Amino acid sequence: MTMLECHVEAQRIDSHKSRATCKNAALVLDTEMRARADTFNPAELLLAAIAACMLKGTERVTPALGFRLRGCEVQVRGVRSEKPPKMTSIEDKLIVDSDATDHRLELLRTNVRKYGTVFNTVALGTSLSRSVSRFSNAADRHQDA
Repeated sequence: MTMLECHVEAQRIDSHKSRATCKNAALVLDTEMRARADTFNPAELLLAAIAACMLKGTERVTPALGFRLRGCEVQVRGVRSEKPPKMTSIEDKLIVDSDATDHRLELLRTNVRKYGTVFNTVALGTSLSRSVSRFSNAADRHQDA
């Protein structure tokens, strides 16, 4: 079995922010105690990683399934407890623009989850719920957001 290794480095910039780097990319991190509105905090990064995993999974499985997709978005909501600090549950919603049947939407959803590295890792220790739906035009997409 081939193993893929990932590597990220993070450095404190000052008491308000930090920076993570990977390959040729950099990301500002909210590490301020009072929270910043202009960047992701660690819990939001976790939710963003789940969303990115699902979007990447969609790109991976649609050709294999012969699934025609005009658009796709993911919404992720996490519930965090204070003591102990952890995500107690995470809900994700996959919204696609497609003429596919409901059965095909569920097949897409199943495969996105089945082959998602971040999703499968988080699922081991957190209650995850899911839904899949569709939008038919840009106006519908903004209503779901």
